[in-house]
Amino acid sequence: MSGESRRRRLRALLAQAGATRVDLAEIEAAFVHESAVRDRLADRSNERLEFLGDAVLGYVVARWLYDRYPDALEGELALRKSSLVSDAALAATAETLDLEPLLVLSAGLARLPPARRRQALADALEALLGALSRESGLDAVAEFIARAHLEPRERALDSIDDPKTLLQEWTQKHFATTPAYSERFEGPPHEPVFTSAVEVEGERLGEGSGSSKKSAQRAAAAAALEILRERYDDLGPRAFSAPVKLQGSKRKGRATARKAPRKSKASAAAQETPA
Repeated sequence: MSGESRRRRLRALLAQAGATRVDLAEIEAAFVHESAVRDRLADRSNERLEFLGDAVLGYVVARWLYDRYPDALEGELALRKSSLVSDAALAATAETLDLEPLLVLSAGLARLPPARRRQALADALEALLGALSRESGLDAVAEFIARAHLEPRERALDSIDDPKTLLQEWTQKHFATTPAYSERFEGPPHEPVFTSAVEVEGERLGEGSGSSKKSAQRAAAAAALEILRERYDDLGPRAFSAPVKLQGSKRKGRATARKAPRKSKASAAAQETPA
């Protein structure tokens, strides 16, 4: 993509985010995959911005869910948060925003089918959120996250049952312990394959693979749950609380501050007058 075409696309993206007065160089850095740095196509990757964006996203999602589901307990909120910040959900939003053409990748990674680059897309979205938070502030990025990610992704969710969270909750309840995961890594850096195995009480219950450690652990936990469902009757579907409609700053995942009412001069004078 030519320089001017890229800048036009970036400006259109920033207009969607409501962030027009920003340093384009800072936003550009959000799309540089670490593989491009290894190939000397760029000087710095988006990993630091991804670290920041992950924290920003986590806070905004937690605040939004806290307000939207006032009757939900901690366990349900954690499940909902896990679904909304998953790599799959982030990659889906990145595709909707058409971030793919903005990615700066190594030659090897760029040749892979789009489905194999979804992890890079998810990482770039987090890095973009980190860059936007630095350039425009937390309130502005929270509004963008709610509008572009949380609301459409919540409507698209088929289930919020995260296998890792369900397995952990169940093992804590039945065995007062947590699952133990072990991983191995195979393949070149631009095309990694992680394999994870999970044990409960010393018994190996499941194994799964994925393009990231997180996705491999989720696959292993899902396999373990299938085994446990054959042995126990208390791993069926659960009931969840209903959402409420958010308005104003709560819809954007922002905190609200209430000012104390101002006293009239007469009432203030009355309070200062000694009895």
